[in-house]
Amino acid sequence: MAADIGDLNAFVTVARAGGFREGARASGGSASGLSEAVRRLEAKFGVRLLNRTTRSVAPTEAGARLLDRLGPALAEVEAALDVVNGYRDSPSGPLRLNVPVSAARLVLPSIVPAFLAAYPDIELHVIAEDGFVDMLAAGCDAGIRYDERLEQDMIAVPIGPREQRFATAASPGYLARRGTPSHPRDLLDHACIRGQFASGAMDDWEFERDGEVVKVATTGPLIVRIGAATDLAVDAAIAGTGIIHLFEDWLRPHLDSGALVPVIEPWWQRFSGPFLYYPGRRYLPAPLRAFIDFVAARRIV
Repeated sequence: MAADIGDLNAFVTVARAGGFREGARASGGSASGLSEAVRRLEAKFGVRLLNRTTRSVAPTEAGARLLDRLGPALAEVEAALDVVNGYRDSPSGPLRLNVPVSAARLVLPSIVPAFLAAYPDIELHVIAEDGFVDMLAAGCDAGIRYDERLEQDMIAVPIGPREQRFATAASPGYLARRGTPSHPRDLLDHACIRGQFASGAMDDWEFERDGEVVKVATTGPLIVRIGAATDLAVDAAIAGTGIIHLFEDWLRPHLDSGALVPVIEPWWQRFSGPFLYYPGRRYLPAPLRAFIDFVAARRIV
């Protein structure tokens, strides 16, 4: 029983993403288009493939068995078709990256414009997430993560600066009003602007000096979702609401301008930079291969 390969791809996308909207975001299509494609498949096969509720979409038993067989088969089809793409003068097609908001803000701006100028036939989709998701389940070709977030069975190559720091800072007005901390534990007596992960967990502040690590469970009047509302946290710190703890590169323009003042700088913790990671399969899509080579050629050490 023949089925349109586009409809099959739509089913796999929705099943892996766990919803039509999520699938549309991962694929760059529309939720209505994916829904119609799945309905066509179900009508052709005469069996329900997805259970739909107001909260979630999940494969039926028939859908799960189809997904198990289709996933690898469609990957092989894509790899076979991409072999032809490799003979083009310039690779073309979509490239989907799943990245944390910090990477979209601090790493990709120095790479993406030049990459797209070098490969005008590639269409780059950047999906910036507040939390960490299964890159493949989200329908992406590759992702950017920090080393402790790397998934198993993935190849990782450095991208962006190889060392970064967390900076702690406050506005001159706040420090004049509340005083300047000299040790991380002094932060317990200050108003701190805190971050919360998508899971609901709070972000403890960690500091290090001469091998001594200090973690501080700060308190304060403002809690923001890490990633999505980080700019609000920065604006609040500049306005004098409290002390902020964030990527140094994110705060650097405000530190240089004097809008924010560094505090307890000897304790700022260093950490390794991010990695581009992707599945260790034999055939990679031509756009992804081009991006990997481009990143390697421009590697910052």
